[in-house]
Amino acid sequence: MINKIITYYKKLDKTTYKILYKGLEFCLILALISASILFIYMLFLKTPFLYYIGINLFRLSLVFSVEFIICGFVVDNIKKQLI
Repeated sequence: MINKIITYYKKLDKTTYKILYKGLEFCLILALISASILFIYMLFLKTPFLYYIGINLFRLSLVFSVEFIICGFVVDNIKKQLI
């Protein structure tokens, strides 16, 4: 199953691959920002507001990364069927 996903990922269209790659970079940046916010919460400020911002930003980065992966595969599949 995993080998099938990897081979499908390698056969993506160039533009779809670029969009997927940039989207995952964006999600990684969001995750790093949320990790730094949570690190600041741990070391310096113990306010619940900062904790909730960090956790929600991390959740958002995970949801966006899953959406980018799924939408990238779907768009590539639609492109290949139309051409």
